[in-house]
Amino acid sequence: MPVLMSEELECLSCVNGDLSLGCQHCREGGKLVLLITGRCGGGCWYCPLSDAKRGKDVIYANEKLAGSKDDVLEEARSIGATGTGITGGDPLQCLERTERAIRSLKEEFGEGHHIHLYTCTVDAEKALRLEGAGLDEIRFHPRLELWERLEEQPLKELMSRTSMHVGLELPALPGMEKELMSAIRSAAKMGLHFVNINELEFSEGNYGMMKAKGYGIKDELSSAVEGSEELGRMLCQEAEGITVHYCSSSFKDSVQLRRRLMRRAERVALESDEITEDGTLLKGVVECDDPFELMAWLAEEFDVPAALMRHDAEKRRLEVAPWVLEDIYEEIPHNCYIAEEYPTSDRLEVERMPLR
Repeated sequence: MPVLMSEELECLSCVNGDLSLGCQHCREGGKLVLLITGRCGGGCWYCPLSDAKRGKDVIYANEKLAGSKDDVLEEARSIGATGTGITGGDPLQCLERTERAIRSLKEEFGEGHHIHLYTCTVDAEKALRLEGAGLDEIRFHPRLELWERLEEQPLKELMSRTSMHVGLELPALPGMEKELMSAIRSAAKMGLHFVNINELEFSEGNYGMMKAKGYGIKDELSSAVEGSEELGRMLCQEAEGITVHYCSSSFKDSVQLRRRLMRRAERVALESDEITEDGTLLKGVVECDDPFELMAWLAEEFDVPAALMRHDAEKRRLEVAPWVLEDIYEEIPHNCYIAEEYPTSDRLEVERMPLR
């Protein structure tokens, strides 16, 4: 088997061939992350899923709890999604729901909207059923005890019957080099298209088990596991006969998330918002009891256009364009500050900078 040359990507990620289409959409920030359910039968002790999602039959479109098909489509539009990654839990635990979601996305955005899916269920018939609904790419995450027995799974059968791109999605577990290399060799032998190796991270959902297994944190600035990066990059550089992509944890935040936030910010920002280079929104904020009275006063006293002010009923405050508020805050008899928020549906506040 030929040795493929490794190419450096952002944030110490690397790939020794062509990135899968799903990863390309992710890299550009154009991927909608659709958690179709938190239910899963895999039982992987290193699973990073949060307690709010793990084992729960919930649907999230990016950070948004979705109660309907329209919620999902609205979130996809808000980032100008070019593709969707369907995840869980395990989407194959809710096969009909997953099938409906795939059809809805294709109907709304067209056949060019690329859809890939993550599952720990190696089931050729279910995978083919989802292909019939429009699935373009499937990534299997088999349980750890199967990594050295992948050729016993129906992957070779699936490869003979599908036109989808098929790959593996595995964590770079320190101490599991032998098992991971075995999985990569089996994937190459069976004709799979790629293997993605992800840097392992601590999360609220797996912290206890990770510590119990003796894993440590890489450094003070990261939640990544010590030794995971080195293992992932080694596998990418030494694997033969198949594309291997190592994805770092910092890539997910500094590249994937940042670019998705920028896409969303450009679509949802108000005239009174300022978009930062990180894709967050800066908002001037005035805390007051009667925002409407304050709006009228600012318009009359300082000629602030109505388009540069917004009454935020949910947070009980008046928002004023930050560049305007910075000029006039000393004349306003209320607490004023600049808030930096994510442009996401939950509007998570990143930082608050008091002006008074």
